Amino acid sequence: MTMTIGFRILNRDRVAPADIVAAFARLPVANVSDSMSRMTAAGPTLRPMHTSGGMAGVALTVKARPGDNLMLHAAIDRAVPGDVIVVDAGGALDNALMGELMLAYAIKKGVVGFVINGAIRDLDNFRETNLPTWAAGVTHRGPYKDGPGELNVPIAIDGMVIHPGDIIIGDSDGVLCVPIDEAEAILKATQAKSAAEIKQMAAIEAGTNDRSWVDRALRERGCALPQD
Repeated sequence: MTMTIGFRILNRDRVAPADIVAAFARLPVANVSDSMSRMTAAGPTLRPMHTSGGMAGVALTVKARPGDNLMLHAAIDRAVPGDVIVVDAGGALDNALMGELMLAYAIKKGVVGFVINGAIRDLDNFRETNLPTWAAGVTHRGPYKDGPGELNVPIAIDGMVIHPGDIIIGDSDGVLCVPIDEAEAILKATQAKSAAEIKQMAAIEAGTNDRSWVDRALRERGCALPQD
């Protein structure tokens, strides 16, 4: 059988270890982002569609034609507990890629979150069920189911590349992909940063926070200060 170009379903070769994923679940996305040198982001258009809470899981990637959810259905069918389904649908907002029925099925399958570069519908249901979901928008108009599309291929959202099996995290600040090969180093750096912030917060509460770096930075940049 000849494969139609644009139709492809692959298996994941590997996934991030569960203990590493669990460790990232305890960390703020902003701190992870800083530890990745602020070079990676899924863009400001992806916003939380659920009520509250964060997300950490393993990427099951979907590349979909804008407005078409055939491959998203195929992804949910193949999902395993702990998966985050990440959909590159070009950011198109004319048609919703999923609503309450697909959401209910995904919850039953053990999916821990969605990242959809496209639109959803049945927003109230997303808020009520509170499955962590980030999307680019909301519309009542439903999807097509014709394809083409691909599963478990590298995708990109606003320049952020996601490979199947990478770690996907999210909170109120947005969504971030942590590559498998760099996950342990990024985790250690983020844990160190978070520990430093805890110490800094304690110093602020105690009134001992050192702010001398601000004027020093201003002087280094040639800023005239009144006391000079």
